[in-house]
Amino acid sequence: MKGPLFYSKILLFGEYGIIKDSKGLSIPYNFYNGALKTDSNPSEIAIKSNESLKRFVTYLETINPDLVTFDIETLKNDVEAGMYFDSSIPQGYGVGSSGALVAAIYYNYAHNKITVLENLTREKLLTLKSIFSEMESFFHGKSSGLDPLNSYLSIPILINSKDNIEATGIPSQKADGKGAVFLLDSGIIGETAPMVSIFMENMKQEGFRNMLKNQFIKHTDACVDDFLKGDIKSLFKNTKQLSKVVLNNFKPMIPVQFHELWKKGIETNEYYLKLCGSGGGGYILGFTENIDKAKQSLKDYNLEVVYNF
Repeated sequence: MKGPLFYSKILLFGEYGIIKDSKGLSIPYNFYNGALKTDSNPSEIAIKSNESLKRFVTYLETINPDLVTFDIETLKNDVEAGMYFDSSIPQGYGVGSSGALVAAIYYNYAHNKITVLENLTREKLLTLKSIFSEMESFFHGKSSGLDPLNSYLSIPILINSKDNIEATGIPSQKADGKGAVFLLDSGIIGETAPMVSIFMENMKQEGFRNMLKNQFIKHTDACVDDFLKGDIKSLFKNTKQLSKVVLNNFKPMIPVQFHELWKKGIETNEYYLKLCGSGGGGYILGFTENIDKAKQSLKDYNLEVVYNF
C-alpha cells in the first residue's frame, strides 16, 4: 500500500449552492476509505481502476505547471506496474470516491506539496482547493475541489464563500442523542456530470436564479450557522424549509421513487431529506429529531446514522 488511507466525506450543507457562493459544511466520513495499492494477482475491479488511472495520468500532464507539478515518471512507472485505487467508497453515491483518489495521488506524487502538518492559512487552503479542483475536473467536468480537500485534510471544512474557506470544529456528538443525521441508500448510482449540467441549464432562467438566492442559499447558510452553533431547534426549522425548496425546485436530482417519501417527511416532521452531493441517485441525506421514529418510518430502506446530537 502506498501512503495512508483517505476517507470519504459528506457535504452536510451546500450542494449546488456553493457553485453560487452559498455557505457549505463538509465533514470527513471515516466509514469508507481508499488507498493506492499494487497486487501481484489483481482482481477485475483492480484492473479497471488501473485503466482509469492511466487515463488520469495522461490528464495530469496537461495541468498548468504553475499550479502544481507531479513526479510523473514515478507515477507512470507505478501505474505501469499495476497500481490501482483500492477503495470501499461507493462510486456515484455523493460521498467523494474521486475526491479520495485525487487526495491520494497528490499526497504521493505532487512536488512541493502542502502538508496537513503545517499551519493551514486561508491562502494555503485556497491553493489546495484550486489544485484539487483542476485534478478532479477529470472525473466530473467541473469540480469545486472540496471533496479532495476534505479527504486530504480529514477535518471539517467551513465554506464561507468561494474564496473564503477555513478548517472548523463541529459540536461534539452525543452518543445517546435522539437527533441524528443519516444516509439513506437510494440503491441507484448517480452521475455527477448530467446533474450539474441540468443545474447549469436551469441557472439560465431568472426565476430559478432568484429561488436559488432568496430561498435555497438563504436556508443553506442558516443551516450551516445553526449546526455550528448547536442551535438544534433553529436547525430543524431551516432544514425543513431547505427540504421543501429542494423538492419543489430540484426534482430531476431526486430519484422519482423518493418524491413521496421526501414529501411524507416534511408533512409528518419525522425526518427531512436533502441531497447528498449532486443527487440523481446514491445517498440521500436525512435529518431527524427522533432517530427511532425515523427508523420506524423508513424501515423498508437501508439507513446509516452518521452523526448524533
